Amino acid sequence: MIEMADISIMGCGWLGLPLAERLVQAGYRVNGSTTSPEKLPMLQQQGIRPFCINLQEEQYDKEVLMTFLQAKVLVLNIPPRLRADGGEAYLGQMHLLLKALRNAPVNRILFVSSTAIYLDLNRIVTEEDIVFTKEQQPGNLLLQAENLFCEREDWITTVVRFGGLVGGSRQPGRFMAGKKNVPNGDAPVNLIHLDDCVAILERLLTQQQWGQVYNACADEHPLRKTFYTKAAEALGLEPPEFADMEKTAFKLIKSQKLKDDLAYAFIHPDPMAFF
Repeated sequence: MIEMADISIMGCGWLGLPLAERLVQAGYRVNGSTTSPEKLPMLQQQGIRPFCINLQEEQYDKEVLMTFLQAKVLVLNIPPRLRADGGEAYLGQMHLLLKALRNAPVNRILFVSSTAIYLDLNRIVTEEDIVFTKEQQPGNLLLQAENLFCEREDWITTVVRFGGLVGGSRQPGRFMAGKKNVPNGDAPVNLIHLDDCVAILERLLTQQQWGQVYNACADEHPLRKTFYTKAAEALGLEPPEFADMEKTAFKLIKSQKLKDDLAYAFIHPDPMAFF
């Protein structure tokens, strides 16, 4: 008989691994997936039950996937890769997973999404502003993926839309160092630190905030040119040069709903203090 886990985390990378480690320390039985066989021993050493699952492979092991999905809760943390095919492969993976979930005991899903789902409205943006994406970009990849897992009767899904991910191995000073004529220097940044990502996901799980949608970005929103210049200088790299633009396209993401519902205070509220 297959032992049930409390939580399965699909995607134990930059974010999924520290989350899995935190949950194991808190006493949860955790399944964790990776696409890299060489990472399996490391997951096991951290007390995570390891699975190698790559839904991009045509001959993926359905039995391994079904064993991985023997859990009450699934944290779905697979970022889309858009460059090669416009996201078709990503949506294909999501449909494969959806099919498997129909025969799994999972009844709660925590879906990690992105604030990139919102349009540049040149103002403060809240969760309700998804209506503009639905109207103007119904084919939006993230929107399609969210809808796949939210519009179901078999489970209840909470979506958390993170801003730009920073911390750990993701050093923002490297993102634009040395680049010239970078656009939108006067736009506010919407960023979140890894420590806050992990803490927020853990709190959503422990407080069982299901059937919700949350934005999650640091409280402060420095200008793009201010932030990335300092980030590059902090690493001793050549700072980027920003173009002079009369108009700037932007969105300023607010996370008030998350802060209120979870009674959450950001560990790193100001991106200028990330360095």
